[in-house]
Formats: sequence, structure tokens, C-alpha cells
Amino acid sequence: MRHQIQDQVVTVGGGTGSFTMLSELKKVVPQLWAIVAMTDSGGSSRRLMDEFGRPLPLGDLRQALVALSRSRKLWGDIFSYRFPDAPTGVVGGHSLGNLILHALEDQNGGDLVGALEDAEEVLNTAGHVVPVTLGRATLCAELRDGSVVRGEAAIDRPGDRPILPIDHVFLEPPVQATARARKALERADKVLIGPGDLFTSVVPCLLVEGIPDAIRSCDGEVIYVCNVMTKRGETDGFSAADFVREIHRYLGRRVDAVVVNTAPPPPELVGRYAEEGAAPVEPDLAAVRALVPRVITGAFATTEPLVRHDAERVLLALWPELAG
Repeated sequence: MRHQIQDQVVTVGGGTGSFTMLSELKKVVPQLWAIVAMTDSGGSSRRLMDEFGRPLPLGDLRQALVALSRSRKLWGDIFSYRFPDAPTGVVGGHSLGNLILHALEDQNGGDLVGALEDAEEVLNTAGHVVPVTLGRATLCAELRDGSVVRGEAAIDRPGDRPILPIDHVFLEPPVQATARARKALERADKVLIGPGDLFTSVVPCLLVEGIPDAIRSCDGEVIYVCNVMTKRGETDGFSAADFVREIHRYLGRRVDAVVVNTAPPPPELVGRYAEEGAAPVEPDLAAVRALVPRVITGAFATTEPLVRHDAERVLLALWPELAG
């Protein structure tokens, strides 16, 4: 892909799927904003909040910065470095990037936005990383039986608890969107929602007060990149139409187009995921077309070593002129 896209593109979400897309977008989109979910509650982020009193998690912000870095082989690798596991209270298990962001925030008098701007300069990023909120909230999931699971990590990794369908997710307490996130969405030519785990990476952004309104009111095209695989304990048995219905539910309508993978990943890869309770998402195109004006189909899954979106194919489907 050689051409540059002059659209202002805003991504909404978190997790590996979104950051894979950012790594490709940065090559062709000079005006790029990544609005990142702020509900991570595991690993280094959890420890920094518990042990150092940090108000907000840093993990997804760090991953977005690294994905956008033009200095990936230098500072990007340093930000990605994780110390070997060791007893709690020391650096073992921490991401160096999280510790650097923590230090930058301290140097900025507790200003996370200032810390991110400094990190963008260090990493020479091709775009801007924007926290969806500066308010601390816990992601909660009410299951079909009325019980509630609290914390993104507990929802993401169900462990030995019974697997019941998620009835809905919510933030406790409610939090407001950052002005920077709202402004980026309102000015966007294209808003890409996802890809990423539905209830722990994508929907958490849509739960933040001000984000759905900003997306619905923008003049640009709103595109949802639907998942390639389901996830145990989150989206068991979901078809593409089920994913779209959930996005509509939390966004309050306004999805102009959906990217749907229609080529099943290789059986040898699917078999490995089946052991984890995951399966390819059924395209269910007739139902999807009844929900949105435009459906973009194709072979969008990578073939090895992991099943996820092939970001280059997705971008070529969204901007065919890149092929020239």
C-alpha cells in the first residue's frame, strides 16, 4: 500500500485486535486518533493501582502507543519489555512501558494527558492516543442468572466459574468522556469501532457518557469491524449479527457499515482455539444486512500463527484506492 489517506480516522476500543489495526493504519493515515478503553484490571495495571495508588490503568494506553510508534525497533521494544516474574512489590511482572508512563505522569504533576504527549514524542508516534475517560470505573457484567462479575480481568478470564451468557455490562460508577475523545469523534471522517473482545475492549468505550452521542453526531462514516472468533464466557455462540446487535444496543444505533469475515480460518488453527472454547464467528449475512446499510465481506482472517484480523486486507476493503 503506497497511497496516503487524508481522512481523519478515529479508532475506538482496546485489546490486541485494535492495536493490530493501528499498526497498519499508521502507515497510510496521517490524521489518526486512537480512543482507548480504560477498564483494564489485571497484570501490571492492577498492581500499579493497588500498590502505588494509581487512579487509572495504563496497559492499553501503552499498547496503543507502541502500535503507533515509528520507532518500534527502538523505543517500541523498550516500552513492550516486561520484567521476569518475581514476588510482588518489585518490578517482576511489570511492563517497562507502564512504569515509564507512571513516571511521566508523576513528572507532569499527575496529568495523564501530559504524560501521553511526552510518550508520543519519545516513541515518535504516527497519531495520538486518547484515554476514553479520566474517571476511574469498574467494568461489571450481569449474567443471565442475575449474578454480577466485577472487573475486566474477571470477565475476560472466567476461570472455574460457571459459564453463563452475559445479559449486559455497565460501568460502576458512571464516568464522563474526555473532551479530547469527543472532539476527535465529532471531527472524524471515519470511525472504526473494534476489532477487539466485545464486552471487555469495545463496549466499555461505548459505556462512557458522551461517547455514543459524539459517534452518532459525527459527519463521518461509522464502521464496526466484527470479530473473527467468539470468546469463551463472553460471546459463546455469537454470530456476526449478534455482535452488531450488541453494538447497536450500547451505541444507540448509528453503524453505517460492518466488516465481516466470510472465510473460515484453517481447521488446524481453529482446533487449537476450540480447546479454549472459541469458534469462528458465523457470518449470518442476511441478518447483518437487515441491521446496517453496508456490509463489507471478505477473507479478513490471518492464517498463522494466531487467528485475528489481517489488518492490511481490512484497510484495502475500506479504502480500495490503497491498492494502487
